[in-house]
Amino acid sequence: MKHKHFLVHLFLLTCLAFTLMPALLVLLASFRSGNALFSSNMSDFTLRNYSNLLTTTPFLRWMWNSLLVSTFASVVALSVTTLAGYAFARFRFPGRKYGLLTMILLQMFPAGMAMVAVFRLLQLMGQVTGGWVGLNTLVGLSLVYIGGGIPFNTWMIKGYIDSLPKELEESAYLDGATPHQTFWQIILPLLGPILSVVAVFNFITPYSDFVFPSVLMSEGDRYTLAVGMQSFISGNFSANWCLFAAASILGSIPILVLFFSIQRFLVQGLTQGAVKG
Repeated sequence: MKHKHFLVHLFLLTCLAFTLMPALLVLLASFRSGNALFSSNMSDFTLRNYSNLLTTTPFLRWMWNSLLVSTFASVVALSVTTLAGYAFARFRFPGRKYGLLTMILLQMFPAGMAMVAVFRLLQLMGQVTGGWVGLNTLVGLSLVYIGGGIPFNTWMIKGYIDSLPKELEESAYLDGATPHQTFWQIILPLLGPILSVVAVFNFITPYSDFVFPSVLMSEGDRYTLAVGMQSFISGNFSANWCLFAAASILGSIPILVLFFSIQRFLVQGLTQGAVKG
């Protein structure tokens, strides 16, 4: 039995090492002088990369753009998909079945297939709105992520609501509550765990995405973090991997803060039910 436990622990430690090793290498590279990602000299550690990143590059502007897009997309998508998921889970209306099937079909196609269509739509929207919403705008980029995440997020929330007992709402109706009051006062408080999961997904995806921003954004002051960081290593003979590593470390801080802030809600969502006996 002890031998079995040893093998299990060894396997888990090996998985942990493979998981942490890339992050450790990036962390070490961020404190290394020069431009090389690897170096045999272990005594050349410095904070110069972080200093140069904050003082000589638009890093803070790129991070701010990413935070704006991610927060806006997460809040709007969460609001829309919560109402949509509740409607699909609890109401019967014409087109419900085909609406659910359509959302499933939309998930079968990769987002890259819609790149040309998205580019053209934002181009037309820019002409209609005078450039306020369109190409090279943070609002236009946010709308891309909001629309792309609605099918998956709606299905997740619908599935969670389906697991909640309908007796909760029926009891509220018997007490004279309206459907509006039932949703806001009974159902919504129980959706905290799944809303936390959806919020994390909708925040991380825009924050870390490179493909759509690189196509839809063309001005340096509108770059998101991923696109801006790519400029550090885009040169054939001038790639600054140490600066890139420092940007990666600082850029990961918002994600870590978000995760550790709501991790207890994520855990509760896996262990707690809607009704306590």
